[in-house]
Amino acid sequence: MSPITDLSVRTATGGETSLADCAGKVLLVVNTASKCGFTPQYAGLEELHRTYAERGLAVLGFPCNQFGAQEPGDADEIATFCSTSYDVTFPVFAKVEVNGPGADPLFERLKRAAPGLLGSRAIKWNFTKFLVARDGQTVRRYAPTTAPEALRADIEALL
Repeated sequence: MSPITDLSVRTATGGETSLADCAGKVLLVVNTASKCGFTPQYAGLEELHRTYAERGLAVLGFPCNQFGAQEPGDADEIATFCSTSYDVTFPVFAKVEVNGPGADPLFERLKRAAPGLLGSRAIKWNFTKFLVARDGQTVRRYAPTTAPEALRADIEALL
């Protein structure tokens, strides 16, 4: 499967950026939401970002409103929430769909490379996490209930 770094994604400001900018980095891609029971994971994701960014980790947040309408805000509201509530400094991109006919190509590729429980491709809820190696290949999917801190050993193994 081709690396995810050959894809482009929409920025929170409406532009487009290539994930080629992340080539050679370990990526942690997460579908996020501001009004979810798992929203406090932003703090753990930010901690991973601050701890490992210099060693080559990039945390990438993708807001999604497909689960219980838990990300209703626009890009400005999401950015303000992330920065004021959790001091998020990792990139948070444009809102995406992760399932269905409108699913973002990035999440289609991630789901195909790392199916969920019993081989399911669908993402079940906010804060599903995907770990991607430096070569752009998806290594593993983590459930929303998996705390970011629990990923440290897997991240360190790829760094």
